[in-house]
Amino acid sequence: MGYRVGVDIGGTFTDFCAFNEDTGLVHTLKVLSTPDNPGQEVVDGIRALEARYGVKPCDIMYFTHGTTVGVNSVIQRKGINLCLFTTAEFEDVLEVARLKMPDPYDLFSRRAAPLVSREKVFGVRERILFDGSVDEPLDEDSVRTAIQGVREIGGDGIVIALLHAYRNPAHERRVAEIVSSEAPELAVTCAGDVWPVIREYERTITAVVAGYVQPRVAHYLSAFQDALKSVGVPAEPMLTKSNGGVMTAELGKTECAQMLLSGTASGVIGAASIARGVKSEATMSLDIGGTSADVAIIRDGAPQYGVGEMIGEFPIHIPTVSVTSIGEGGGSIAWVDPQGVLKVGPESAGSTPGPACYGRGGDRPTITDAFVINGFLGTAALGYSAVEIDNARAEAAINTVADSLDLSREATAEAIIRVAVSGMYLEVSKLVSRHGIDPRDLDLIAFGGAGPMMACFLARELGMRRVIVPAAPGVLSAYGGVIADVRNDFIRTIYTDLDDTIIAHLQNSLNELREQALHWLKVEQGFDGEALLTVSADMRYRGQSYEIETPLEASWVESGDTTALANAFHKEHARIYEYADETAALQVINLRLIVIGIPPKPEIAKLEESSERPKPVGETPIYCDGEPMTAQVYRRADLKAGQRFDGPAIVTQDDTTTCVLNDYTVSVDTLGNLILNLKA
Repeated sequence: MGYRVGVDIGGTFTDFCAFNEDTGLVHTLKVLSTPDNPGQEVVDGIRALEARYGVKPCDIMYFTHGTTVGVNSVIQRKGINLCLFTTAEFEDVLEVARLKMPDPYDLFSRRAAPLVSREKVFGVRERILFDGSVDEPLDEDSVRTAIQGVREIGGDGIVIALLHAYRNPAHERRVAEIVSSEAPELAVTCAGDVWPVIREYERTITAVVAGYVQPRVAHYLSAFQDALKSVGVPAEPMLTKSNGGVMTAELGKTECAQMLLSGTASGVIGAASIARGVKSEATMSLDIGGTSADVAIIRDGAPQYGVGEMIGEFPIHIPTVSVTSIGEGGGSIAWVDPQGVLKVGPESAGSTPGPACYGRGGDRPTITDAFVINGFLGTAALGYSAVEIDNARAEAAINTVADSLDLSREATAEAIIRVAVSGMYLEVSKLVSRHGIDPRDLDLIAFGGAGPMMACFLARELGMRRVIVPAAPGVLSAYGGVIADVRNDFIRTIYTDLDDTIIAHLQNSLNELREQALHWLKVEQGFDGEALLTVSADMRYRGQSYEIETPLEASWVESGDTTALANAFHKEHARIYEYADETAALQVINLRLIVIGIPPKPEIAKLEESSERPKPVGETPIYCDGEPMTAQVYRRADLKAGQRFDGPAIVTQDDTTTCVLNDYTVSVDTLGNLILNLKA
């Protein structure tokens, strides 16, 4: 008997999903995360899986996990003391950025302070031109002077981002050699190795975000590997990636840029499978954990991919599942600023000490505490009984804010919820605007420990008519890791006009990418199944500032069919902008290749059906919309397919709590999903 186990490690809880390859059964579990002792949550979870379900560690043949340690480090600015080496006279690359206002509707908005402040940026003398030729040799003495500057300010690591390293990485790699020789204690990241593409700021900020979290990620992954060995798991641990695929955890120590959105991408992969199951054509996923809320768009059951996704306040320009992370999760702390304005987040209580109501030492009010005060939480234990709600501690924490605002405890709790929802509303509005979507046309799939708890509040504000809560929403990200493909992206900069003269270059580049991709899949990842390869190119009309990723057929490149390549771009340009100029000259900027290996997928068993009205296990007073109400309480395990009930209601289960507002009615489908429909 063999098991495929997926784990999602969040700031508060660690989620487990175990798939029995012989029987098709899926087991789920939650344990508290242990950020101060990385890996212990894995040991605790594997032991609990054996005690609860009989899943023996020696029977785990495949183990994959997603983690938010990278994105949480950026959101909370808890990375290393990082320095940056640039080509001399380009030290302001992070300050200049793209000169875009964060909020064009706020004249007082300011860009976030860079992760590397200006005094930690050092220029080195060198210059490589756009074609890869050396205009000015590397001045190695300037590198040693920069290293001395890093030591004087107590730097822990260095990102090296030199001009045109995507064409010729020789200078970056030589600088890295000098740093390793002169200061081996410093962590080193080369921007050209992270993602070798044109545009200096995009390449630099991606490498800076990766370098900022790399030591912490590497430490965490090492502890994770040791934990698996200590409990006797034979499988080599895999790591979910930002692009929705998986790679070995060992590779993740050095290529952590690929896993910055690890946990969030897994959640979208899981949500996409739910969207396909309920036949939702246009969907938004809402994954709320202890630290952040992550939203993504899913079309026809497929996640959307892109570059430039935001990690907190900073973009990363590698292929990722398109996810927007918002610094508001169940553990986000509520506070009052000096002007007396209520704020929520981005600081989180995490799992240690956690929300005050967890009784683990936390004494500051969080979103979770607000839900306790207003009656939505506390009717059942949380996290597979890992947490029991302490109402008195929640009241004491909320009182600290209520006194400052001169409001009742219940009104303060509702204000905290509304402020948190308004922050999510703002970021979701930006997301749907980018996609040109009306949120009222979307279904909302809510998951994560706090997603079903807050889904109705956000959906109501956005006018969304249908909310879908999966059968095991609290561990959907772990489930996404179980079903994720082995996937990687490869890129080669071409940067020339599209004509017959570049065919040989395109063909050689495609062959090199294909060889590199298959070696990565078969040798580095040890995947012995069938490989799927997809080809695309970043193309544009000559004179345009930005390009469009255009899907291609490999046969067009192999046969030298430039007409087919051009037509594909015209079609894609017309799809996006409703315009194409078939007489204009084209440029190919980058050639891309994606390799995919597809593992076995579990099938979700259908739920027993019933036409009887479900019986609540009780009722509880709640405070909502400024007035007291009574909510019926249902146990998720008691519900059958075909049953219906109305809000206000609370649905309890081991991994989360679903809060149904008065505006919604609930039905249960054959796959066990709760379908919440807005009343007419």
